[in-house]
Amino acid sequence: MNLIEIIIIAIGLAMDASAVSLVAAASGFAQDSRSSFRLAFHFGLFQFLMPVLGWLLGISFVQYFSAYDHWIAFGLLTYVGGRMIRSGWNPDIEGYARDPSRGFTLILLSLATSIDALAIGLSLAMLEVNIWYPSVIIGIITASLSFISILIGRKIGALIGKRMEIFGGCILIIIGIRILVTHLM
Repeated sequence: MNLIEIIIIAIGLAMDASAVSLVAAASGFAQDSRSSFRLAFHFGLFQFLMPVLGWLLGISFVQYFSAYDHWIAFGLLTYVGGRMIRSGWNPDIEGYARDPSRGFTLILLSLATSIDALAIGLSLAMLEVNIWYPSVIIGIITASLSFISILIGRKIGALIGKRMEIFGGCILIIIGIRILVTHLM
């Protein structure tokens, strides 16, 4: 597998994390350098780790997990997206008052956006590709694109305001639906 192929795969895998990063920043979160770094770093880290995990698990165990991975990603993204929509409609409700660059929400988002990378790791194991080089490239590209998306999201959020949470929640749910439909087709 050459570098161009790995970069194309990495960009494809980074799209969900980039969209979530953009939405988080546009919704008023990840406004400082520390939270921006946390968000981009964790998305990159999970995109690095999940192919390694998929590669290590091998064919025997992953075939059981692959029957449910898309449902897990759909559920996690729908849960977080629903809370964002609820909070956007009624700011008095503490629906999504927590910073998505912290704690359990950060882990949920990182996991949900990196489940596809697990399947990539399995594919690379079947191709007998050394996993470390592609995983590092995938992680770096994801972190970089996520950070760029945060910067863009800050600009969009300043223009649109608090109602961006509703839009962002819808985007997360759409990403979850896309993952679900892609795996079911």
